[in-house]
Amino acid sequence: MAAYRHESRLDAAAALVLDTRELGRRPGSMRVVQREVRAPRRIGLDLVAVPADAALTLDLRMESVMEGVLITGTVSGIAEGECSRCLEPLHEPVSVHLTELYAYPNSATETTTDADEFRSVVADLIDLEEAVTDAVALALPLQPLCSPECLGLCPTCGVPLAIAGTGHGHETMDPRWAALATSMQSAVLTEATAVTEPTGEREPSSTVASRTDHGAPTDVEEK
Repeated sequence: MAAYRHESRLDAAAALVLDTRELGRRPGSMRVVQREVRAPRRIGLDLVAVPADAALTLDLRMESVMEGVLITGTVSGIAEGECSRCLEPLHEPVSVHLTELYAYPNSATETTTDADEFRSVVADLIDLEEAVTDAVALALPLQPLCSPECLGLCPTCGVPLAIAGTGHGHETMDPRWAALATSMQSAVLTEATAVTEPTGEREPSSTVASRTDHGAPTDVEEK
C-alpha cells in the first residue's frame, strides 16, 4: 500500500480539496458535492491516463461520522493514450467509485492506526488527490486497446493491419536458404562479367584478310 501524505497545509482552492466547515462535526450530517474541476496533474498509467488540466466530474457525498468524514461517490473523466497493439490514439471514459474515511485529528483512528494506513482531515480540509489517483490507476487497463478486435501492427513493416487488409503479407525465406541464394547470385554475376570482358586474342595466321577498294574482304592464298 502506498504511503498517504499528511499535509500540514492544504490549499482550499485546489481542484480536489474539499472544505468540511459547512458540514460540521455532528455525526449524521451530510453534504452533497457535485462539481466539475480540472485535473491538477496527469492521473493514470504510462499508456493511458487522464491528462493534466482535463475535466473531472465529482459526484460525491460528505458525511460526518464519529471518527471523521466519510467520502462516497464517483469521480469521472476521459483518459487519453495509445493502443498497446497498433499504437493509435485512443480516448477512454473512466469512472471510479470512492469510499474513503478521513480521520479527525486526535481521533481514535488517528491514535491507534499506522500513519500510512489512513487519511486525515487537515484544518477542516480534505485532499482527494491521492484517493482519486489510486482509484484511477486501478481502473485503467495496463494494456489499453482501441478495440477488442484490434489486429495490431505488421511485425515486418509496422503498418497497421487494419489498414493493410487481410491479404497483407511478406515473403519470408529460411536464413540458411537465404545465404545459399546470395552465394548463387554472386557466382552468376561473376560469370556474366567474365563473358562480357574482351579476351585480347589475335586471329590465326593461316588466314589473312584483305579489303578491296570498296571495302569488301577478300581471301588471298599464301604463295
